[in-house]
Amino acid sequence: MNKESFSFVVYMLHACANKWGKKPSEVYSLLSSVDCINSLLVKHYDILHTQGTDFIVQDEIS
Repeated sequence: MNKESFSFVVYMLHACANKWGKKPSEVYSLLSSVDCINSLLVKHYDILHTQGTDFIVQDEIS
């Protein structure tokens, strides 16, 4: 994971936490348990970082 994708993952953890009313650490645990961080956010960073936050939270992660 490079610096840009790391920053993106942290941003998305906080965006999900705000949307779902959870702590970022809870979101991290949840997304890690289903391998969403590596298999989706990091792997597809090049495409996802150009999308809107709401799109990613609602359509890709939920």
